[in-house]
Amino acid sequence: MTDSSTPTVNGVPGGPQGVGQPDGKQPGGEQPGGKKGAGRVIATVVAVLVVLAIVAGVGWFVKNRQSTASAEGTTGAAKPVIAVSARTTDSDYYVQWLNGVKKEAARIGATLKIYDANGDDSQQILDIESATALKPAAILVDHGLEGIEPNVKKALDAGIPVVGFDSVISDSRAISVSQSDEKLSKLATDRLVKDTDGKATVIYAYVAGFAPLDARNKVWESVKKANPGIKQVAQVGVVNDSTAQQTAEQVKASLQAHPDTTVVFAPYDEFAKGATQAVEELGLTGKVKVYGVDISDADIAVLGKTDSPWVLTATTDPSNVGAVAIRTAFRAGEGKQTTKDVLVPPALVTAEEIRKNKISSVSQLVKYFPSLVTDDISPVAEAK
Repeated sequence: MTDSSTPTVNGVPGGPQGVGQPDGKQPGGEQPGGKKGAGRVIATVVAVLVVLAIVAGVGWFVKNRQSTASAEGTTGAAKPVIAVSARTTDSDYYVQWLNGVKKEAARIGATLKIYDANGDDSQQILDIESATALKPAAILVDHGLEGIEPNVKKALDAGIPVVGFDSVISDSRAISVSQSDEKLSKLATDRLVKDTDGKATVIYAYVAGFAPLDARNKVWESVKKANPGIKQVAQVGVVNDSTAQQTAEQVKASLQAHPDTTVVFAPYDEFAKGATQAVEELGLTGKVKVYGVDISDADIAVLGKTDSPWVLTATTDPSNVGAVAIRTAFRAGEGKQTTKDVLVPPALVTAEEIRKNKISSVSQLVKYFPSLVTDDISPVAEAK
C-alpha cells in the first residue's frame, strides 16, 4: 500500500523512478516516465488535440452550411422543377421543340429534368415513373403513347400535374397541349383539293397510334368522303429512328406500283422528306407533288430547292410550341392553369413563299408569319 501523498507518474507510484526493478526501470524497456514514455504522452496529447480541432471544424462547417442553406431558402425562391418525358429527340422537329422548352424554361425561371426515351415506349413508361418519384412541380410528356396512361394516373394521384403534348392521355385531370392537328390537316388538304380540282391519285403516309397523326387522319378520311375524285391508292409510313429514309423506300415502291399517282399526302415532316426523296430519285419532279405538315430548318432547305416536289406545309413553329408547353406545365405546377385543352394555331407555308423571301430557317420564317409566335397562350412573366 502506498501513502496518498506519494507522487505518481502516469498512475505508477514511486516518484520519478517508479517501482519494479532496482534501477528504477520497468521490465522490458524504458520506464513510463522515461524518454520513450514522454514521447508517447506528447503524441497522445497532440492526437487528441488534432481530433478535437477536426471535430470542432466539421461542426462549424456543417453549422455554417446549414445557415447558408437556410438563408438561401428564405432570401430567394427556389426554382420549380419540371420533369420532361420525351419519347424521342431524333428528328429536327423534336430538337427544335426541346430547344424551345429549354429557352423558355430559362426565361420563366424553371429547372428542367429531362428524360429521353430514344423512341423506346417501354423506357418512356419507366421515365414517367422516375419523374413521379422526383416529385416535381409538374410533368410534361412529349408524344406519349397509350402505354404511359397507368403511370400518368399514378402521377396525377400523387398530386403532380401532368401536361401532355401530342400524347395519348385519357385521364380528364391531365392537361393537353397540341398544334390543333385537325386545323393543320385541313389547311393542307383544303389546298390539295383546290390545286387538283378535287381529282387526284394519292399515296397517303400514315401510322396509327400516334395522337397527332390520328387526329390528322380523321380529317383526311372526311376529305376523301367529300371528294370522290380523290383516290387513295396506297398507304405507307413507319415511325422509328430512320423514318424519312424508310418512308422514301416505301413511297418509291408505291410510285412504281401506281405510276398514275399525282399526289403524296404526308402529314408529318419526316414522311414529307422521305416522299420528296422518292419522287426526285424516280425523276418524277413536276409530275408528283408532296403536301406535308410540320416544319424545321432542315425542312425549309428541302422546300426551298428550285422545283421541289414538296410544295407546301401546314405548320406551327416547333420552338414556339415547346415554349407554350413548358409555360403550361409551369402554370399547372402553380395551380394557375385552368384551360385543359391548349391549342396552338397553325399557318400554311408554301415552297414558293420560302423561295421568294429567301427563307432558310424557322427563325426567319416567323418574321414573315408572325402568327406562328403565340406568347399570349399560357402566358408567364419573365423570372426576376
